[in-house]
Amino acid sequence: MALDYHGILVVDKEPGWTSHDVCAFIRSRFRLRKVGHAGTLDPLATGVLVILLGQATKRSKELSSCDKAYFGTFELGMKTDSHDVSGTVLDRSDWKFVTEERLREVVRQFTGVLEQTPPMVSALKHHGVRLYRLARQGKTVERPKRTITVHEFRIEEICFPKVRFFARVSKGTYLRTLVNDLGEALGSFAVLTELRRVGSGSFTLEDAVTIDQLKRLEPNMLSHFLRGPVPVAAV
Repeated sequence: MALDYHGILVVDKEPGWTSHDVCAFIRSRFRLRKVGHAGTLDPLATGVLVILLGQATKRSKELSSCDKAYFGTFELGMKTDSHDVSGTVLDRSDWKFVTEERLREVVRQFTGVLEQTPPMVSALKHHGVRLYRLARQGKTVERPKRTITVHEFRIEEICFPKVRFFARVSKGTYLRTLVNDLGEALGSFAVLTELRRVGSGSFTLEDAVTIDQLKRLEPNMLSHFLRGPVPVAAV
């Protein structure tokens, strides 16, 4: 028997899971036909992943376009191909000349409307091929810059070489690339080590259910966690 759910499920994604993994798990666990998401989270990242069920998948473009909010940590002195700590290390550099004053000054330059080149290790496509597949083959291709908006980029804590931050950004912003570009602007390198999405549009962690909760949940009880219209029909 399949259940037809229509609504929005906010999941607190675990590290190591791709957004596709979460969709596949929910589709299988609750025997659903249509499951999508609104805003990809990298495997390294945790936090708010908006899952769309049934008719709600039609709202993917609308809900994906919302601003996102994150807490994260980066480490100075390292450069990787993915711009986060999960990637292959390409280079290392001295960071000890970076002062707190200089760091805060440069961070302020990374707010507002910016141009960003997406990383090679990403799910974007080049002539129909995912960039990360090309990257695995050692290939690098030109990627058009995209316009992003960093509404807020705030330093929360400094414990060199690690820095904790908060950011609120527009759709399509790669936080790991923002960190990479910040490192270069400092005259060093920087790599993202942790990232937790705490908000996606109007959805926050307070709305979220964990993967462990979903594993224990009876399929017919899923409606208790859905947002929006949730008609349920057994087929």
